[in-house]
Amino acid sequence: MPQQLSPTLLAALSVAVLALGLLVLGAALISAELRRLRHERALDRALAHGASLSQAGDPSLHAPLAAPSASDLPVHWLDTRLGRALVADEDRRLIEQCGFPAVRAQLIFLLLRLGLALLLPVLVYMAWAGSQTPARAIAGLAFGFTLGFMGPKWLLARRAADRREQVAQELPLFVDLLRLLQGVGLSLDQSLQIMATDFHHVLRVLGFELGIANRQYAQGRTREHSLQRLATLHGNEDLASLVMLLVQVDRHGGAVQEPLRIFSERLRERRRMEMKERIGRITVKMTVIMVTTLLPALLVVTAGPGFLAIVRSVGSMR
Repeated sequence: MPQQLSPTLLAALSVAVLALGLLVLGAALISAELRRLRHERALDRALAHGASLSQAGDPSLHAPLAAPSASDLPVHWLDTRLGRALVADEDRRLIEQCGFPAVRAQLIFLLLRLGLALLLPVLVYMAWAGSQTPARAIAGLAFGFTLGFMGPKWLLARRAADRREQVAQELPLFVDLLRLLQGVGLSLDQSLQIMATDFHHVLRVLGFELGIANRQYAQGRTREHSLQRLATLHGNEDLASLVMLLVQVDRHGGAVQEPLRIFSERLRERRRMEMKERIGRITVKMTVIMVTTLLPALLVVTAGPGFLAIVRSVGSMR
């Protein structure tokens, strides 16, 4: 009669099968990466040989092309079906909003998500789930997998939200600095270049985005295309309106100081209204706190002597 399997043994077998599956998946990925590197090296050797034959008269033109080393990042994993499922468009947008290098950060996010989603269940089983009932063990493994899979995205979303809030705080200063630089006679390109290089310690997010826009503009893109990332990345309507104003000034020319002054006043008025709304919400919250904390103390102070007098009178009557 076959021996009955205990829940602990079943959980151990499940973890072993999972580890075996991970080993098979890792071996497949390593094999695919080695094949890709061999194909690239063969193609580079063929191109170098063809160039040496066609440019034999000029020794400076037939230098062999450098073959990619094994330490090159396998960024092609991001374009696979698994890569697009694990690093979706929303995740890539969050990575860009966080200010990380796009391709390298996406690859690190992919590897981190896979590693944590597979490592945390194993750690949970080794530390806790091995001595629990099967239902609790499965719940613990599911919790570890969920935490490992969604944890990196939650951290990215938190950092992206902080940077969006910082963009909203830096925007009035950005407008004032741009208006000041325009007032001393600098052109729009010079003003944006100075703000990206000299004021990056003040404009930490907008200065970083301006640096990217200036590099794209120097590489031949138009001002509209180079500022498109700045206008749409952080989802700020005021920033998008400002970028539209700068594009129109760059395209058609004209004075920009007066529109910037009106835009700055509108920003300050909107921030004033937002502060009033926050103060109103804080007042409502403080009302609940005062009722739950100050009202009992006030009752004790005001009505306490009366209650004590009544108690003493009743006691003397007895």
